[in-house]
Amino acid sequence: MDLNLFRYRWDGDKYQLHYTVGSVSPYAAIRDWIRAGLDLHFRKDHRVLETIISIFFILGSLVSTLAGASTEYQAINCRKHSAVLTDFGGVGDGKTPNTKAFKAAIAELSQYASDGGAQLIVPPGRWLTGSFNLSSHFTLFLHKDAVLLASQDEAEWPAFPPLPSYGVGRDEHAGRFSSLIFGTHLTDVVVTGNNGTIDGQGAVWWDKFHQKKLKLTRPYLIEFLYSDQVQISNLTLINSPSWNVHPTYCSNVLIQWLTILAPVDSPNTDGINPDSSSNVRIEDSFVVSGDDCIAVKSGWDEYGIKFGRPTQHLVIRRFTCISPDSATIALGSEMSGGIQDVRAEDITALGTQSGVRIKTAVGRGAYVKDIFVRRMTLKTMKYAFWMTGSYGSHPDTGYDPKALPEIKRISYKDIVAENVTYSARLEGIENDPFTGICISNVNISLTQKPMELQWNCTDIQGVSSKVTPQPCSALPEKSIECPFPEDRLPIDDVKLQTCSASG
Repeated sequence: MDLNLFRYRWDGDKYQLHYTVGSVSPYAAIRDWIRAGLDLHFRKDHRVLETIISIFFILGSLVSTLAGASTEYQAINCRKHSAVLTDFGGVGDGKTPNTKAFKAAIAELSQYASDGGAQLIVPPGRWLTGSFNLSSHFTLFLHKDAVLLASQDEAEWPAFPPLPSYGVGRDEHAGRFSSLIFGTHLTDVVVTGNNGTIDGQGAVWWDKFHQKKLKLTRPYLIEFLYSDQVQISNLTLINSPSWNVHPTYCSNVLIQWLTILAPVDSPNTDGINPDSSSNVRIEDSFVVSGDDCIAVKSGWDEYGIKFGRPTQHLVIRRFTCISPDSATIALGSEMSGGIQDVRAEDITALGTQSGVRIKTAVGRGAYVKDIFVRRMTLKTMKYAFWMTGSYGSHPDTGYDPKALPEIKRISYKDIVAENVTYSARLEGIENDPFTGICISNVNISLTQKPMELQWNCTDIQGVSSKVTPQPCSALPEKSIECPFPEDRLPIDDVKLQTCSASG
């Protein structure tokens, strides 16, 4: 791999990276660069982190360039009717508000829901907008040179009550702002493009959060509630005020080819958070985040228990994460509706706090069970494995201290981790142990200054096989291979159509 293909120079306050186009495919270059196994100390040399992020930006640009003027895209359904935002008075100068244009366009096009559906094309430009709601049998398509700019005017964001499975807002108890792209009780809705960009302009929201000036919970970028047949794909999402993608109470959700970027110190900028949703597929995406890259959720304490809707039948594959202070994939901590049948494979984490982390606490109730992980590559990590039974944030004092979570049948296999500080921190709950943990075929190489105690295990039970360094006594060596399901979930059989985004 010729690292001279990537050249970067200091530009006053950051490094600007340039890709030298040659005979090497950019895809192969990125792949080989990651696989090179460089000993990356992200915390000590943020220039390296800037370089990696810039490479992925450039890769996205190259993909768009290779696509040229093509208007074809892949979607769960094509649309019979089509319109362009400018047909409804949209102005892409980065200054003119376009909320009314989006709402007018969607209202007009929604009449075609029963006649082959409709798509709204966002052409090249910088389109300032507040929150707007999509409709059923509808596609929002962003041209590769289109940028949606989220308004920083709170008046452009309607106020909603808290989600019923949470009971209160996550930032402020009173409620929450609507998400930028939103919809509820929809069927067959697509948000896609040729790698168009959605810029949440989150800095002003992060400042309000830190200064405790918020009256409601910050908005997310894309959120659907109570919806079926949802596709979110081929987009770049940057600088979200809070979470980026949040399908909630949904089914049959396809999330592909997303690039999600936020400063690694930005608050709660989770990448993709499937929440009380079933039959979900997340694949071929890259996230740099100030929080968990993926966080699987299902409600908070007594509210989640009462609502009782799990996240289940979730597939995550070919996914890359950078998050120095959080997890590649988190299960919880809001898991009071239950989490079951999660299958994660071919996962890469670089300079990230942990691989797959289970977060729960007394009062959560419900369960996290039948979790299967294989083929993870972890480089420069604090923890390879992390389970926490004392993640103690609660919505209020009304939680039930007798509501204990059930954590069982957790399987990890075929994992390589390099430059790791702490192999495993596995902490169950007293009198409520985490059981059925299986870890096999794992090789962890340590940093130059590792923790003396590499496996810290309390209130857990399980087995291990062919794991280095040697696990704790709660995971005795057995001649086994940890399981991973070989059957296919229904979401795996969803076939995409080739559609046209011509106006």
